[in-house]
Amino acid sequence: ATFAAAYESGRTDPVAVTERAFAEARRLASATPSMRVLLAEAEESALRDAEASAARWRAGAPRGPLDGVPVPIKEELDVEGFGARLGTTFVPAWPEAPDATLVARLRDAGAVILGPTPMTEMGMSPLGGNPNRQMPRNVHAADRLAGGSSTGSAVAVGSGLCPVALGVDGGGSIRVPAAFNGLFGIKPTFGRVSRHGGPGGTMAHAGPIGASARDLAVFLEAVSGADPEDWLTHGTPPVDDGALVGALGRGVEGLRIGVLEHEMEEAEPAVRRACRAALDALEEEETVLVRVDLPLAEHAPGVGYVTIGLETYTNLLEARRAHWDRMGPDLQLLCRLLAGFGSGDYLDAQRLRSTLRLQTADALREVDLLALPTTVGEAPTVTDHDMRTGFADTPALHAACRFAFLGNLTGLPAGTAPVGSGEAGLPVGLQLVGDAFDEATVLQVLAHLERMGVAAPRAPRIPVHPLGDQP
Repeated sequence: ATFAAAYESGRTDPVAVTERAFAEARRLASATPSMRVLLAEAEESALRDAEASAARWRAGAPRGPLDGVPVPIKEELDVEGFGARLGTTFVPAWPEAPDATLVARLRDAGAVILGPTPMTEMGMSPLGGNPNRQMPRNVHAADRLAGGSSTGSAVAVGSGLCPVALGVDGGGSIRVPAAFNGLFGIKPTFGRVSRHGGPGGTMAHAGPIGASARDLAVFLEAVSGADPEDWLTHGTPPVDDGALVGALGRGVEGLRIGVLEHEMEEAEPAVRRACRAALDALEEEETVLVRVDLPLAEHAPGVGYVTIGLETYTNLLEARRAHWDRMGPDLQLLCRLLAGFGSGDYLDAQRLRSTLRLQTADALREVDLLALPTTVGEAPTVTDHDMRTGFADTPALHAACRFAFLGNLTGLPAGTAPVGSGEAGLPVGLQLVGDAFDEATVLQVLAHLERMGVAAPRAPRIPVHPLGDQP
């Protein structure tokens, strides 16, 4: 909305903003330690699209709220001129690749695509380290990780380079970096958004990380819908123009939110306090809080690790044969561990997954949303040596993913809002899981938390100003 107001008033235009965005991205990259958020700069195509957008704004005919807005893309989806390298050195660049469907839809909405953002290798870490890349740190603390695997996308939003960026979430990879950096994020329903030109498997969902609930809604309205190139989107209910943005103002009176108390108790005390305070604030607005028990929820991480791990392991068959020495040490370690599992383990995990889906469906017959923390704690610490060489920190990995897999295993929409601080004063998130294809209710509550002042992003330690505003 701020970008649109600036364009409408003539205070600036998309060309000037795009030029500043690249300059500010380079300033972030030159920081110590580096805060690089663009793996590559799509400057030529971005300026071309920005000039077309500026002409539309001058004519009073913008395509919508994304027209002229800079949007970076996680390197897990194809961007014309770059392809998608998935945080590796062994996946070749494919500049001839056309835009992924989602990226093409963003362009059609007038968004200016800045280029790909760095991610953790093959998306297998939710923490934000990757020795193959110059990875950015947390936007609030230089000695803390930014989360992953959509690391660069989250830091781009958290730094102020853009209001929204594309992420992909297979086990929290949108929600974890959003929470660690004090942002909003949503993993939409499986099949809601096309994955053509992007990730595969049964766990990955493409969606936005944003500075507000409205930014998430605008993004999803632009990219959702059936795609002839992705059969998983066939038959999904359409998102009507304005439906998600319209839901933001519905309020929360009478909504029933099921609180997963067992999961709440697994979070660190400061996280638990922040989440409960947010829920108490909703209750004061006449939301009904209901205790809900999901017996298999505590086992969702184990089921999730086996599922996404073995799907990735089998997908890497040729790469393991041809490029083993080019894989990072943490990915090599993961592959060694996964080699000990068999097909029966995967099938057992899917049986448990089916039961979890049934339990969750039963719970959502009684409530509108489920509430639990986004992560166990705040962003973990990291050293310069770790960032250069790679690391395996399984307790930190589990603390990041602990509550995320419920959404991925069921395919249900799951959003996060920045609702407070942990023991070190860094952001933490409250997670809300909705029923299938009901992103509107998730966004409705995220927006109400924001409206009450319970959820809000913070100013980053290195702010950037693509609109030309100064602090």
